[in-house]
Amino acid sequence: MIAAALVLVMTPGVAFFYGGMVKAKSVISMMMMSFGAMGLIGVLWVLYGYSLSFGSGDDWLIPHVLLNPFHNLGLVNFLGIDGSGFMATSDVANTNALAFAGFQATFAIITVALISGAIADRAKFGPWLVFAGVWATLVYFPVASWVFNFTVGSDGAMTDGGWSVYLLGVNDFAGGTAVHINAGAAGLALALVLGKRVGFKKGLSKPHNVPLTLLGAALLWFGWFGFNAGSAAAVTTTSAIAWVNTLAAPAAGILGWLIIERIRDGKPTSIGAASGAVAGLVAITPACNILTPGWAIVLGILTGAVCALAVNLKFRLGFDDSLDVVGIHLVGGLIGTLYIGIFGTGIGLIDSGRFNQLGAQAIGAFAVMIYSFVLAYAIGWVIEKTMGFRVRNEDEIAGVDTVVHGEEGYTLVSD
Repeated sequence: MIAAALVLVMTPGVAFFYGGMVKAKSVISMMMMSFGAMGLIGVLWVLYGYSLSFGSGDDWLIPHVLLNPFHNLGLVNFLGIDGSGFMATSDVANTNALAFAGFQATFAIITVALISGAIADRAKFGPWLVFAGVWATLVYFPVASWVFNFTVGSDGAMTDGGWSVYLLGVNDFAGGTAVHINAGAAGLALALVLGKRVGFKKGLSKPHNVPLTLLGAALLWFGWFGFNAGSAAAVTTTSAIAWVNTLAAPAAGILGWLIIERIRDGKPTSIGAASGAVAGLVAITPACNILTPGWAIVLGILTGAVCALAVNLKFRLGFDDSLDVVGIHLVGGLIGTLYIGIFGTGIGLIDSGRFNQLGAQAIGAFAVMIYSFVLAYAIGWVIEKTMGFRVRNEDEIAGVDTVVHGEEGYTLVSD
């Protein structure tokens, strides 16, 4: 439960991280998208999200999502329900399972919040919530079943589970595919649906509040120890190595990003350091249980450097991923997931001499990417054509904080 609290802190961390990087007149809108995700996805998870993601079923092809999707509606199986409303008639029946449900809720929340960075400065709040709810239902909850839903027998061997983890044998310990590739692909889809911001062709807009972004990065890193080490569900050797790797990879990610900035731009920046740390954290997420700390450092440097280069592709390719959700989360998630197939202890190419794990990692990663992108694009397109997802250009120029929320992030009032 402590790990769940740490992961929940990461969503306000996302709000600060993103909020500092947008225009001053968009900071409220940007942060509200994260807090809106906390409200909506938290409720949906309790009502039916956990049931969809971790429902019963023995068939890996039509797994736990479809066979009995609402077997635990409102988490009733954990509480003892008499059929009248949501009143519990007995003590919690399964404390460990209920704690696990709470832990996984925080993963669902932050995955949705991460997407919002791709459409900063130009999205309406109401349509964003509609997208968040539909996308979580049709994309995140099923993908969580593919990746996180499995049963382990008394001998420690997996006996059933989602097709990615059970059939393919993908190693995604804490959500490289389910969280980061998933969010990055959805972010790319929404960036294409909503189009470019006013003035995008002029190049990068400067963050309005760098300390706010650094605070967000610090909260993210702090919470990520719960994200990765907490996924072991107990204090074990696995949780210990995950903790150390969650220190090593982002630290190296900072160095990798700053090296590229120094070579390319002449100056290392604090935003680069924060972004490099997040890139390293993203990459180590699927691999934190299966790498030695040395290979985690190599992964961090590699990911920091590659992501520092990848974030500029949006200008060459012509899509406006406002806060580099694609360049950091999609690219970083892919690097970390595929890296396991080469350097993973005991299963990677170097240790095993076989390519089968690399193939499994690639199939698992690209399946999630394609599924998420296609559905996110379809959902976003329908919302744009019906409700209108994007604010008008004149409202974007005036500032979405005032237009959408009737507030300003910084109002100086003299007595």
